[in-house]
Amino acid sequence: MVLDELRARLERLLATQGQRSKAGLHEALVELKVARAQSRDALVAAERELEAQQRQLADAERRGKLALDIGDQETARIADEFATKHRERAALLTRKIDVIRDELSFIEREYQSVAAAYRAPGGTVAPGPMVEPDLDDQELRNLETRADRDAIEKAVQAQLEILKRKMGK
Repeated sequence: MVLDELRARLERLLATQGQRSKAGLHEALVELKVARAQSRDALVAAERELEAQQRQLADAERRGKLALDIGDQETARIADEFATKHRERAALLTRKIDVIRDELSFIEREYQSVAAAYRAPGGTVAPGPMVEPDLDDQELRNLETRADRDAIEKAVQAQLEILKRKMGK
């Protein structure tokens, strides 16, 4: 998920006549939960892809060494080309994983900030930097449970839409 898009959606959800309403905050929490889940899924996928690239890199390097050992220069050259490609892809994936981790940290900080605003007295806080008050653990658990349910429902709906498109309905 692109952070700018997430930030813009959060700002739209929270902009209610200069105040952040409870409904807007709740919707923002749901959006953040969905974004967190999507980022975690992207992280797992990128880590798997990195592992595959590292295995392919090791294979290409091993094949190149074997080819050199038997004097097959052409196979060694081709293996070196593949190793270079896998090395570059692995470096790119490593940077991607770092960015996704940074994104997850950002999303988590935003979630904590919005959750604190949600629990603020009166249900609204003025626009600007959010300050985290003392947290009521039970209220936070209840809120997270509702946000989890809403996030799961949104994710299920998104998957359903994808399946419908795939089936042409």
